[in-house]
Amino acid sequence: MALKPVTSRAAVPAHAPAHRRTWPTHLALILAVLIISAPLIFALIKATQDSSAVLSPSLIPGGAFFRNLESVWSGAHLGRYMTNSLIVALSVTVGKTVLALLAALAFVYFRFPLKGVAFGLVLLSLMLPTEVLIIALFDLVSRDLKWANTYAAIIVPFLASATGTFLFRQHFMNIPTSLADAARIDGCGPLTFLTRVLVPMSWNTIGALAVIQFVYGWDQYIWPLVIMQQDDKQVVQVGLRKLIEVGGQTDWGAVMAGAIITAVPPLLVFTALQEQFSRGFALTEDK
Repeated sequence: MALKPVTSRAAVPAHAPAHRRTWPTHLALILAVLIISAPLIFALIKATQDSSAVLSPSLIPGGAFFRNLESVWSGAHLGRYMTNSLIVALSVTVGKTVLALLAALAFVYFRFPLKGVAFGLVLLSLMLPTEVLIIALFDLVSRDLKWANTYAAIIVPFLASATGTFLFRQHFMNIPTSLADAARIDGCGPLTFLTRVLVPMSWNTIGALAVIQFVYGWDQYIWPLVIMQQDDKQVVQVGLRKLIEVGGQTDWGAVMAGAIITAVPPLLVFTALQEQFSRGFALTEDK
């Protein structure tokens, strides 16, 4: 007896409920995106309006964005502030990545006394924010090292990264020890093993750490405000704060335009490294 073919009419009801159940999920995700992006959308709209219309409840975009941007770019020296922040963020990102790689190499592949205690102290430093150490750090940098008003003052204190050391240590511990044994037999030293074996296998973790550290370096505010008195070396977050006049008339359209343009570099870095960022924090990867 011949079997009757399954028609498309019989197959549709089996799949239709599953498709109908997806619309609440999509609706919830759309609402979540709108809520999270609402401040950015609001700032973008206000950045396009004239100063007289910024404080009004109107949410209709205007045509003054480039005029507002020109006001803060040349008049308030926003370009110089962004250049300073770019130098600081790139230096902190590269320095933290290199030092974290070396520290993780030592914690995983070297044997030395009290290694566990040393790693515990590294993790303990994660619980100490900069604000707690800012007075002692200010005395060390300005009085002892004489680094006040220099790039070194806002770069060097942040080159050590407990987060990066922890990430690379956990990643290196998942790499088979047979690779280290084979490299040792072939005569590779520790740095050669790091650069030729470990680093090519760690690009995702390196990319994830680079995103975190670049955003952290770009968003520095309290420490540069305290240690940096020269305006020509100040970072962009402090520069934006100077646009808000205390007791005077603030051009909020220009402030919003400056806030929007300063968010572009971290956004570009995250967009370029988003795949490495996602894979770097994944528990498992497809080899």
